[in-house]
Amino acid sequence: MKASDVVTFGEAMAMFMADRPGELHQVEHFTRALAGAETNVSIGLARLGYNVRWISKVGDDPFGKFIVESLRKEGVEVDMVMTDDRYPTGFQLKSKVENGDPQVHYFRKGSAASTLCVADVDPATLTSAKHLHLTGIPPAISQSMRELAYEALNVMKAAGRTVSFDVNLRPRLWSSQAEMIEVVNSLACRADWVLPGIGEGKLLTGRSEPRDIAAFYLDRGVKLVAVKLGPEGAYYRTPTEEGIVEGFRVQAVDTVGAGDGFAVGLISGLLEGLPVREAVRRGNAVGALAVTAAGDSEGLPTRPQLEAFISSFCIRQ
Repeated sequence: MKASDVVTFGEAMAMFMADRPGELHQVEHFTRALAGAETNVSIGLARLGYNVRWISKVGDDPFGKFIVESLRKEGVEVDMVMTDDRYPTGFQLKSKVENGDPQVHYFRKGSAASTLCVADVDPATLTSAKHLHLTGIPPAISQSMRELAYEALNVMKAAGRTVSFDVNLRPRLWSSQAEMIEVVNSLACRADWVLPGIGEGKLLTGRSEPRDIAAFYLDRGVKLVAVKLGPEGAYYRTPTEEGIVEGFRVQAVDTVGAGDGFAVGLISGLLEGLPVREAVRRGNAVGALAVTAAGDSEGLPTRPQLEAFISSFCIRQ
């Protein structure tokens, strides 16, 4: 099997974005795109030149074919994407907004991806990668995906690989808030790099300040915590350093995918050996670019685009 830089897994969906603002039930025309936190990160890293393998299941239907072909065109390895003719591929509807966050309605229950399990993934597939990126979404989708999340994390840690964990809370997918907090924190505390948003961090730790949120995870063995602060940037803390990195001010078109963009920048920076502060700054830059386009991954930059964007801000400063 071809080695990869990063491996991840999760559920991808076909997404239909409203072509005009308004209530979704009143919209007549939609534009098709691809959605999924892990696929966003896969695409973003691939555009920066990384070899990324995405593992999942899709239905034997047009949506499944669309997902696989879209990722293949982006250069993402899809050799471990299985097709299951018993279950459909999920999809979602997303509103168009002029301000704030869009409204999203999911049609994913009983999807092919939800049946992904430990038996579907050879440990060698995981350890052929240098790094594992996890989010809090798969363990919320089904028990079998939750078991795979724990197994993948344990396999990679035992093999000496690094693991990043973006908490990506989806309360509607969990049976209770208490279960969500318990499971997400148990996974986060096993990872090397943890990436909560400020609101997520408050909910998960019961602490209000970024420094204290970070301390919650550092005290449990995490090596780096980066707390996303939205347009204000991000706070980071390791056992030896901490700081706030200011965000890049842009005109937001669609805020969905900003956190995935941050993960792309941070992970790529750390894998390249950048100082933590510079990796966080890159995370802020990719996150900012992600919100400048409609769609979850359309704004993710190539490496020349990213370098030009960062350089333009240096010139202005």
